[in-house]
Amino acid sequence: MAKTVGDFFWERLHAWGVRRVFGYPGDGINGLLAGLQRFGTDKIEFVQARHEEMAAFMASAHSKFTGEVGVCLATSGPGATHLITGMYDAAGDHVPVLAIAGQSARTAVGGHYQQEMDLVSAFKDVAGAFVQQAMAPAQMRHLVDRAMRTAMGERRVTALVIPNDLPEQPYEDPPHAHGTIHSGIGWTPPRVLPRDEDLRRAADVLNAGKRVAILVGAGALGAEEEVIAVASRLNAGAAKALLGKAVLPDDLPWVTGCIGLLGTRPSWDLMQECDTLLMIGSSFPWSEFLPEEGKARGVQIDLRPAMLSLRYPMEVPLTGDTAETLRALLPLLEQKSDTSWRETIAGWNEDWRKLLHDRAMTPADPVNPQRVIHELSPRLPDRAIVTSDSGSVVNWYARNLMMRRGMMTSLSGSLASMGAAVPYAIAAKMAHPDRPVIALVGDGAMQMNNMAELITVAKYWRAWSNPTWICMVLNNQDLNEVTWEQRVMEGMPKFEETQNLPDFPYHRFAELAGLRGIVVDDPEKLGEAWDQALSSDRPVVLEVRTDPNVPPLPPHTTLEQAKNFATSLAKGDPDLGSVVKDTARQVLNAVLPGRKP
Repeated sequence: MAKTVGDFFWERLHAWGVRRVFGYPGDGINGLLAGLQRFGTDKIEFVQARHEEMAAFMASAHSKFTGEVGVCLATSGPGATHLITGMYDAAGDHVPVLAIAGQSARTAVGGHYQQEMDLVSAFKDVAGAFVQQAMAPAQMRHLVDRAMRTAMGERRVTALVIPNDLPEQPYEDPPHAHGTIHSGIGWTPPRVLPRDEDLRRAADVLNAGKRVAILVGAGALGAEEEVIAVASRLNAGAAKALLGKAVLPDDLPWVTGCIGLLGTRPSWDLMQECDTLLMIGSSFPWSEFLPEEGKARGVQIDLRPAMLSLRYPMEVPLTGDTAETLRALLPLLEQKSDTSWRETIAGWNEDWRKLLHDRAMTPADPVNPQRVIHELSPRLPDRAIVTSDSGSVVNWYARNLMMRRGMMTSLSGSLASMGAAVPYAIAAKMAHPDRPVIALVGDGAMQMNNMAELITVAKYWRAWSNPTWICMVLNNQDLNEVTWEQRVMEGMPKFEETQNLPDFPYHRFAELAGLRGIVVDDPEKLGEAWDQALSSDRPVVLEVRTDPNVPPLPPHTTLEQAKNFATSLAKGDPDLGSVVKDTARQVLNAVLPGRKP
């Protein structure tokens, strides 16, 4: 049988290093799937998600947890449009993903045919770096090459749209003739460094600082040792953006944890009292949590020039690879001898950790959600991978989960989409089957789209060398993050018609799928439940029935937020009594540490 376009397509992707594709079948891509079947799933594994959106989230997570291009595949029409949310997740967090979508036959394009859509236009915003529709066999070579090279080199989302009759056509390399393209395979990352004079300017700013604060983001992953070396030279403190949570271990006394609405009080204090800010590989969005403009001198390192001086006016913006730039900068930095700044930071951290403990151990009805993560944190196995969904669960993930060296973690960062934690955890396990993986999820995300992906776990888990895969669900029957935003941001009481969720036994759904289910409604049994889940011989859904009225207190509360909260209660919040009681308990822990309200 002559080689078809579909055969060549997978051969070419394999030559680019692709070994796994996440997707869902459909007649718009049957020719491509036939080519993959002939090529062999031992060479490129096909991971069947339950929904194309989940496949795109998996591709995004694959890229985050491996550094490779994540690849997702969907059929034409609705299959293709379902990919878009996950594609935006990858685009927002600057990770390379290739999306492949089917299309109506070439002879039908433009004829208002079934499932025909202008997918190039639909993908243009999210995959604008490179999105093309193939129309001839000789195009396929350079379209695959450019899509992969662009995704790798620019850390962007790219897309290929392939009409369903094209993969069955005979493939031939383009002839040596006018109007043809002859592309090749391969790309290696360049060494990107600022000029020497700019490194010296940055060093001058940092050397002059007496109270240096560092903010690291996802762009600092892989440069952990360089960040620690620079921080040690400057006697600096360091805060972490959510996507940079795994950059620095939390047992370092000068690491203040996450920053922002979900962050810690020490990170707030660090930014308010520093005189110099070094931002490394972060697009942290909330400028109000950075130093007030003019109060601190700034140096920023980022591979993308467009991200420089975006959140804070930097005196020295440096375009460069994080690790390379920090290594070049280190010899220019003077060793600071004054340790008082770090001693102050360590004191903040000590007080904060005590407060976190007291808040987590405060009684709630029935379980305090902070305690769920508080009990997990010291039990995390070495090399664990943790994913978090959006919603109130991310507050406790950000504050109560302490990272150690060798661990990995991620979530939907810039997009902050619900429903990413479980597909992220599946992709993490596919990439690292020997590592324990834990997804932290709220009941809203489970009901939206995560529950079906437990079936995907049931389909694949027996091939994993380590069966430890846990989905922890906070069951509070409330879209909790939005409920608190209504109270604090809008000054409105909880809107029950939009916020209440139906109760559902998630642990029993897991058991129906052949997994293990554990349910907890007693805080004293949390530790035992985590131990059982972590030692299980199969994946586990750990359902914890938690109190929705424990407030996710920000590290700094504005007068407007306090007024809005009071207004929402005055208007008659349906959970008034519990909200007041739980909020009082949490606030009292801040002013009366060690007290058990």
